[in-house]
Amino acid sequence: MSTIETWKALLEGRNADEVVTKALVRDVELPYGAGTMALITLDNGHDHTKPNTFGPHGLLSLDDALDGIAARSDVAAVGVVGKPFIFAVGADLKGAAEVSAREEAVAIGALGHHVFRRLGELGVPSFAFVNGAAMGGGLEIALHCTYRTVSSGVPAIALPECFLGLVPGWGGTQLLPRLIGPEKALKLIIENPLSQNRMIKGRDAYALGIADAMFEPADFLEESLRWAAQVLRGEVTVERPDHTTGDWTPVIDQARTLVDLKLRGASPAPYRALDLVALARTASRDEGFAAEDEALADLLMGDELRAGLYAFDLVQRRAKRPAGAPDRSLARPVTKVGVVGAGLMASQLALLFARRLEVPVVLTDLDQARLDKGVGYVHGEVDKLLAKGRISADQANRLKGLVTGSLTKDAFSDADFVIEAVFEDLAVKQKVFAEVEEVVSETCVLATNTSSLSVTGMAAGLRHPERVVGFHFFNPVAVLPLLEIVRGAATDDATLATAFAVGKTLKKSCVLVKDAPAFVVNRLLTRFMGEVTAAADEGTPLETADHALDSLGLPMTPFALLQLVGPAVALHVAETMHAAFPDRFGVSENLAKLVAAGKPGLYGPDFQIDPEVRSLFEGGASPSTTDEVRLRALRALAQEIRLMLDEGVVAAPQDIDLCMLLGAGWPFHTGGITPYLDRTGISEEVTGSRFLEPGVASVPA
Repeated sequence: MSTIETWKALLEGRNADEVVTKALVRDVELPYGAGTMALITLDNGHDHTKPNTFGPHGLLSLDDALDGIAARSDVAAVGVVGKPFIFAVGADLKGAAEVSAREEAVAIGALGHHVFRRLGELGVPSFAFVNGAAMGGGLEIALHCTYRTVSSGVPAIALPECFLGLVPGWGGTQLLPRLIGPEKALKLIIENPLSQNRMIKGRDAYALGIADAMFEPADFLEESLRWAAQVLRGEVTVERPDHTTGDWTPVIDQARTLVDLKLRGASPAPYRALDLVALARTASRDEGFAAEDEALADLLMGDELRAGLYAFDLVQRRAKRPAGAPDRSLARPVTKVGVVGAGLMASQLALLFARRLEVPVVLTDLDQARLDKGVGYVHGEVDKLLAKGRISADQANRLKGLVTGSLTKDAFSDADFVIEAVFEDLAVKQKVFAEVEEVVSETCVLATNTSSLSVTGMAAGLRHPERVVGFHFFNPVAVLPLLEIVRGAATDDATLATAFAVGKTLKKSCVLVKDAPAFVVNRLLTRFMGEVTAAADEGTPLETADHALDSLGLPMTPFALLQLVGPAVALHVAETMHAAFPDRFGVSENLAKLVAAGKPGLYGPDFQIDPEVRSLFEGGASPSTTDEVRLRALRALAQEIRLMLDEGVVAAPQDIDLCMLLGAGWPFHTGGITPYLDRTGISEEVTGSRFLEPGVASVPA
């Protein structure tokens, strides 16, 4: 039975749950007398908010269109273009998560290969006109075509599969390295997905050699057709180097080192992708595509993919509709922002507010030197954006004009939103808010960027405690997308709605959090770090403790995280949590010694454990093994998550996962933290039940 017949049999009697992307064909007479082009438009019938994706029905629609074109003798070329703003963004992920048998998983890969490769084997040249976002299978469609043009306005081109726990399985690992060379290809296949799913733009794709020509958005299709006609007439020749003649081993090995560094073997997908790219240099098309089918099938049947799709759905859906957020109509307009403090965090906040809200932002601090440094930082960052071409000269001047400084808080008198970013001390923050309340209007929102202190406590002495809200960013502010919005005991709906509206305008993913010590991310990380540090205090070798969680593929080891946040900050948070929950959160004497010694962390400049630090931790008599440390930390997380859910810190386990994904960089292949704890059985062992329903973020039993 052929691939097409297999799928028609599989789909018989099924309802088409997928939003079908249809291949709509029309004839276009090319200029210069170059003949007739059969132009295929990929369109799922929805606007750009629902991108073109491909499930089995969509692939069969494209195959039918190609059948019709292949039967004609009057066609000089075939073109493929997307609906406005969207070319195609790959496979139907919802359908992928529902695959329950390996035979069906193999058939998915085979069907995509069968249909897409026809574009390069029609007997006439094929042209992909990439007019909008092209990701995953969407980019692979273009790679199968003989030629490609791209719009300079395309915002996103990527092969994100490894980010989700898959590989580019419809030709990407075989065609891209042969087209642009293994080094450039691995940036798209491996490096970018593992760097917070980074995308490239249309101009980048042209510079890399993915596209043969680039045109401006306004007349993109017209110019692409003109260029195609010139190619057909022999007036334009596209020359491509043969990348298969060199040795790919050093490049593959370098990429493998990067994967080891980031994941330490925790997720199979990038390693399978590396093997497939290595195969592409010598394999025939049939051999390479068959290997992709097998890899795709293995990964489709794995837990990492289900967890990755669960995480992706959280970011795409739940983050955009925060649980518990008040009616957005209650939000008040924000026309000016005040920032108390002019340190690094405050300066980052000022820049973000100015860029996203495009309203005046005024910083205050205790002396002119600090103020000048804070405003100078913002202006310097604006200059960097200008130098990189990310903003125009007019935008740069406008941004600089929006951010100013003042030594007095009178400058906040007409502000609608004031956020403090001063030292983490409750008395200091209470004093700041009391001073601000004297000069602002009764409806001005007072926000705190505290990472662990009580929002309710900060508001306690104010005349209007109802307008105080937690607005906890993560560092670096411009990079990490999470914003924990904390409702104090008195915070009213209008304040909360305004906070959510501002967060959305700042392009942050907001999660509503109850006012509880350290909220979500810092509470879990502090518990996690505390258990690892306690194991080291007890005599576990520092390297053993630090690498005990490598199997999760976390973005950094616990002690590397300690180095990043700084021992003094970590100690302060640990003390805060110990005061709140002394039975579960300890304070490490060795960490206190580290702070007293002025050490920046456990590691020296050579990335080895500092010998002086090692001596500080000597003396423990109860060392643990790697597995014992790992289980200790994970059991503690399971206990803490159950307590947080019982306390109503967030609405559901999904919010815990969203926070860890977006605020702590937890890998998508884990799904966050609760799917991992469920999958390993630790949830039930510690709490007596799973956090998620069976089959959520894992292969159904």
